[in-house]
Amino acid sequence: MTEQALNRRDVVKTILADRGDALVVTGLGSSTWDVFAISPSDRNFYLWGAMGSAAVMGLGLATAQPDSQVIVITGDGEMLMGIGSLATIGVRKPPNLSIVVLDNEHYGETGMQQSHTSFDTSLTDIASANGIKDVHLVENGAELEAVVPRINASEETCFVTVKVASTDPGKALPTTDGVEIKNRFRRAVLGTI
Repeated sequence: MTEQALNRRDVVKTILADRGDALVVTGLGSSTWDVFAISPSDRNFYLWGAMGSAAVMGLGLATAQPDSQVIVITGDGEMLMGIGSLATIGVRKPPNLSIVVLDNEHYGETGMQQSHTSFDTSLTDIASANGIKDVHLVENGAELEAVVPRINASEETCFVTVKVASTDPGKALPTTDGVEIKNRFRRAVLGTI
């Protein structure tokens, strides 16, 4: 990772600045804290304790809500845990799904051990190998600015790895009550529970 790695909370702020009515699914831990700190919304689905499920949850949501943009924001450790979901996403290719991986090359929730991406594993290459055509590796602010429109209004499945610093900007904690998260999200999307 470069010395100039991006600040993950600034990355999330840039991505969600023009989110409109997009539905956002977060992975556990850091990505949830960042999305909640920057863009708290009933249209966010926070996945507490469901490591490896963010991308596949995004796939299900994009399939069920084809008129809504769905943005998954997760970390490299969580994406590695659910790596098999990229095969199904690559087959289904929902045009309204964007997956953003905040890659700090560490397992932040379990003690900052190096993740596979700190070695030779490229999540972007894995997504591409699974048939996702719109893939991007972001390592600086200019690359981030260029890809944000694709994330917020994709015309095909979009996968973006953003290299971020392994610093901790602090926790901003939404509710951890799974039933409340589900009910609030369902009301925001469907108007009912």
